[in-house]
Amino acid sequence: MPRETHRPEPEPRDGNSVERRLSRRFQVSLVWEGALVGLVGGGVVTLYRLALSGAERLLRGITGAAAGDVLLMGCWFCVLALALLVICALLRWEPHTSGSGIPQVDAEVLDRLDAPWARIIPAKFAEGTLLAFSGLSLGREGPSVQLGGMSGKAVSRALGRKRGEERLLVTCGAAAGMSAAFHAPLTGVLFTLEEIHKQFSAPLIISVMCSAVVSDFLVAQVVGIDPVVSLEFLQDLPHVDYLLVVALGLACGALGALHNRGMFAIQSLYGLVQRHLPQARLAIPFALAGVMAFVWPVLMCGGDAILEILISPETPALGLLVALLAGKYLFTAICFGSGAPGGTLFPLVVMGGLVGGIFSLCGTALGISEHAFFPNFVALGVAGLFSGVVRAPVTAVVMVFELTGSLDALLSVSIVSILAYVTSSLTKTDAFYEHLLVGLVGVSADDSSISGLSGEKDLDHVRVGAGSRLEGMLVRDVPWPDGVRLLLVERAGVELVPTGETRLCAADELLFIVGTEAVGDARLKLGVMCESRVERQGASHR
Repeated sequence: MPRETHRPEPEPRDGNSVERRLSRRFQVSLVWEGALVGLVGGGVVTLYRLALSGAERLLRGITGAAAGDVLLMGCWFCVLALALLVICALLRWEPHTSGSGIPQVDAEVLDRLDAPWARIIPAKFAEGTLLAFSGLSLGREGPSVQLGGMSGKAVSRALGRKRGEERLLVTCGAAAGMSAAFHAPLTGVLFTLEEIHKQFSAPLIISVMCSAVVSDFLVAQVVGIDPVVSLEFLQDLPHVDYLLVVALGLACGALGALHNRGMFAIQSLYGLVQRHLPQARLAIPFALAGVMAFVWPVLMCGGDAILEILISPETPALGLLVALLAGKYLFTAICFGSGAPGGTLFPLVVMGGLVGGIFSLCGTALGISEHAFFPNFVALGVAGLFSGVVRAPVTAVVMVFELTGSLDALLSVSIVSILAYVTSSLTKTDAFYEHLLVGLVGVSADDSSISGLSGEKDLDHVRVGAGSRLEGMLVRDVPWPDGVRLLLVERAGVELVPTGETRLCAADELLFIVGTEAVGDARLKLGVMCESRVERQGASHR
């Protein structure tokens, strides 16, 4: 029986009752499916974490024993060459495992990619373990997000879900992966919603939270309840120190933009290598990792050794922190730019801590701050650089809250995150993962012109929801409200000038112009057309 398009008077209650039951059933299924994804994704990422920890311990044991012995050091370079060949073979077998994995999950959720989960999970797992054993400066969080997302896809295929719901379960899996990697469930939820799905609705948040919490619980049972990064926040900073907090926020924004521009430039340089791929590109970071293992081993892997320096009772020297920041950034950029299947989030956290530590020592030297607040500025630097690079300030605030376990940091962390976000945005530098997404799926602008506008106008915008009526439609086929003209389509950080042949995609931001008197009606109608499937189900329940 077709659904009514208007609200009935009092009689047809049966239809509404059936609709409510269907809506409740859908929302309940989101809960248990999200929990199931959290169990599967959390299990995969837990095993991944254990494998990486074992590989790193083995690496440091072998390189520590080989240091100073020319023969053993030569043997280690032979081992690296073998690991390089295995990883190259895996990348040729499954190219979608290249890089961190977060842009691939973005593309999956936006329905721009349909990756083979059965090949990605074992390939990414093996590649990440070999990279940790080789000592490349890469993190576990990006690969964990991809492993979690593909676990969500595996659950969807096992349950026989359609593509729209599968993309939702991929989002749940990404949250489970991030939660398990950082041991921070709220960070996993907000990172997934703010960076990957880019939509907030009650049913979506509930399912993603279920997935993240179940994943975190599973990790806690296996590896313990201690966070991956344990930061301190002693107490509220004195008011005079907020001058340094503001300066730190501005600096983190500028450094975040420089971080991204440098990473993109190194990727472009690697792009000049067109022959014997991927061996020719990966040989550079593998050779450098072999040198670092015996020259400066503290820079190897994600950065746990540097964190131990930052949180030790003895405050490090300013020159050491500056050298570690420069060395860690260059090593990470060379490793990541090559397309090696590893992430940058953990190195980014480490570099943020170094930036905060440098500011604290400078403030102490200038008499602006006290030496005792060094741990506070380390935590603030983590939030600031994360916000400046990823452009996810809410996630940055929540992440520091979970890593410190203190609400005392809320005001200063919020100031640093917001200032870093605004400063980085003003530099007109692409957000890190949006730039990588553009490189993965390709975005190009169509030429067109806007004319025929007269009278007093207003600008407004809406976002196309996943599974909404507008997703996949050509601009010329959209039943635009009277007087509405579409000006721009922002897709993955790129502004497109639309034509009638432009096809709208999930998460597109539509900037439109309409007469002032009709802006409310236009916003309402376009909002309904842009509602995702999850939002429609939730609305029918309400």
